[in-house]
Amino acid sequence: MTDIVGELARVSGAFDQPTLTLLYKSHARVVIALFRGAFTRDHRSVPAARLHAQIDTYLDHLRIAGVTDLPSGSGRELCLRWMRGQWLVRSVDDDGTEIYTLTSHAQDALNLVTSLTRERASLSEHRIATIVNAVRRFNTEANPDRGARVDILNSEISRLTRERDRLLEGGDVPQVSADYMLEGFGELLQLVAALPSDFARVEEAFTALRAQILRSFRAEDRHAGDVIDDYLRRSDSLMTATAEGRAFEGAFTLLRDDELLLQLREDLSALLSHPTAEEILNDADRRDLRGTVGLIRRGIDAVLTQRNRVTATLREYIQTHNTARDRELDNTLRQLDAELARWMTVAGPRTAVPLPMLPARLEVNHLRERFHNPDDEAGPPPLQDVTGQRPGELSLADLLAQGGPSLDQLRTAVDEALAADRPLASLGSLFGTFEESLRRPVEVLGLLHLITNMDGFTHDHERREIYHTVRPDGSRRELTVPLIAPVRHQSDGIAGTVADRPGASAGSEHE
Repeated sequence: MTDIVGELARVSGAFDQPTLTLLYKSHARVVIALFRGAFTRDHRSVPAARLHAQIDTYLDHLRIAGVTDLPSGSGRELCLRWMRGQWLVRSVDDDGTEIYTLTSHAQDALNLVTSLTRERASLSEHRIATIVNAVRRFNTEANPDRGARVDILNSEISRLTRERDRLLEGGDVPQVSADYMLEGFGELLQLVAALPSDFARVEEAFTALRAQILRSFRAEDRHAGDVIDDYLRRSDSLMTATAEGRAFEGAFTLLRDDELLLQLREDLSALLSHPTAEEILNDADRRDLRGTVGLIRRGIDAVLTQRNRVTATLREYIQTHNTARDRELDNTLRQLDAELARWMTVAGPRTAVPLPMLPARLEVNHLRERFHNPDDEAGPPPLQDVTGQRPGELSLADLLAQGGPSLDQLRTAVDEALAADRPLASLGSLFGTFEESLRRPVEVLGLLHLITNMDGFTHDHERREIYHTVRPDGSRRELTVPLIAPVRHQSDGIAGTVADRPGASAGSEHE
């Protein structure tokens, strides 16, 4: 007896998949066209309000063009209907915007229609060569016999070495036919077009796994520690729990190699610059092939984002889950069910019990958390009488005597000394002629400041002179300062300065 019954069951299961139900709908052609117009490879997600408006606009254009067999309903109603058919999924973006995304079933249907719209030869040299190379590479990587692997690698190395030597010796570069290029580009476009649905299938697997774990957490009455242990164990196996996750884990390990992606981009650029590519490919095909690397990166990012959302959702559930509160709610519902069953045994067919929609608000007196402290309301202590400690009256002259140097008076005194007929011996001798109000210690600093910014003075750091200062209170202090004297020119009848004369010193001049 043949296994026709089993074959029928398997075929029936395939026809029950959302991919074939979409293709066998009464308005399948219109729905596929709407999906292709609204969703592109660069725009895999569309805001909900925008998609509703797009569907309404597309249907109006089809009616104007004379198409009569159109689905009924507005754009919003059609999107909700397609969500129930598992062709669209609605989610919330990171910024809070509701978006629509094609499911893997809808993308498989679109890929099938796209592949049928391209011309493809049933049998060609490229297809046979692709099969031979794929089988050869598969055998090289999977053959358990060490010797067989070595033989395969040696034969491949010999073949490539002969081809390299032939090209280096000036041999002819073999040219492929236009049919070979057409078949190659067709298969390449078909493989690239299948990538979005593959990535979407992995995302859906993670979403289903999240829902499964949450259902098990809510259904099972276990301790919080057991729930956390189960979550950690399942989170470690997120990538290996499903066939899609295991496949993506292997592809991710391969595709995160930047050198491999760079090689892929360079190979695609070389193929697109082939002389026959301009005649074979249209603008859309060239754009799809050129964006393959970007498509792969976006697909990987989308899957990783979905995986992070699963982990974040589970972590938030673990942190906010309160087993004791859930148990109390469950006990309360059981008591209500028991009371309802008891009431039904004595109540009549039209008996009603008024129940408020929300429970009444409880009036609970406020319990003080802090007791009254009389010190908090006590006033500040009285101020002490310090009148007896008040200092004496100060005049303006007393305040000025405690201030900084009198620069204006010092500058006037220096200018008058330089303009006098009697030559100035040194700055210390000039300071000794000032009145006591200009001989404060601070006036020495002011005098040095003025002399530093004036020309015509020389500094002798090896010799010193003493400045006799008087404080405002009458006390005295001597300050030792390097010798500063005016410069004497030959026209003055004196060679050099007074400080250069033999036997001249600050002390003798001052005395």
